[in-house]
Amino acid sequence: MVPSNFGYSLREAGHHFRRNWPTVLGAIVTIFLSLFIIGVFALGSAMISSVVGGVEDSVTIQAYLSDDAADADVQAFKDKVESWDGVDTVTYKSKEEALEEYRSSMSNRNASDAVAALDGENPLPASLVVTLSDPQEVEETAGRIMEDPDFLQIRDTYDDPTSSASDDVIYGQGTVERLFEVTNYIRVGAAALVIMLTFVALVFINNTIRLAITARRREIAIMRLVGASNGFIRGPFVMEGMLEALIAALLAIACLAAGLHFLMPALQSNLPFLAFNISRTALYGTFGLLLLVGILIGFFGSAIAMRRYLKV
Repeated sequence: MVPSNFGYSLREAGHHFRRNWPTVLGAIVTIFLSLFIIGVFALGSAMISSVVGGVEDSVTIQAYLSDDAADADVQAFKDKVESWDGVDTVTYKSKEEALEEYRSSMSNRNASDAVAALDGENPLPASLVVTLSDPQEVEETAGRIMEDPDFLQIRDTYDDPTSSASDDVIYGQGTVERLFEVTNYIRVGAAALVIMLTFVALVFINNTIRLAITARRREIAIMRLVGASNGFIRGPFVMEGMLEALIAALLAIACLAAGLHFLMPALQSNLPFLAFNISRTALYGTFGLLLLVGILIGFFGSAIAMRRYLKV
């Protein structure tokens, strides 16, 4: 399928661009829109992954401890949890640190009023804070802690017969599961849409090349009569499809780069509590992917059209 005469193929593709510019423009615009939307979803997925990654990194398990728990028992359980697969770190948080964290998480006035109302008492329990190497395992790890007999001996409400271990192991139950579920749906949906749009662009290139073949059937027949090879005849059509897709890909990349230049600062200033960020690897990888997809769409779209409609 590689053109046997590159210069001739390029000139013929240029001539067809000028003679049939409305059709060519329609093909470029359609492929541009498809690739642009693919790029938007690819970069959007990277941005969502960044935001979700920031949220996932903040997902921790807090196991509340009884004030009467012996230090040796707490240390033994801490060492035990640290040895589990998937556990990154286990940190002991004292009652005083818990109160200070509570104070810093509230506004100054509310914190002062709340702390003053305690009258020197500190009702907050000490805890073990567990971070995971894979946040997706938070529910499983929390369940192991709840069922562990050593934890049942040192948990905060061990002396309360009406309480359950789930009351003393907090990891954002419900919210975490919904977060992971939604992000998985988004990733699957984005992948499905990318595949669909790639197919649409491929079909449109196919139709454009088919129209070009139909319009030049007499010229093709004459070329066959004078002994032109199949590769020589196919060359201009392959070149035309690849150029259309390449131009569309470059336009999509330019629009995406311009959009990010204006959008990212606005998002970061208006939503500073979310980690909106696209790494250079993800950015350049997306741009490279669009170029590759564009070239492949042009090549295979032309090849399929010729195989079905060009009788050479």
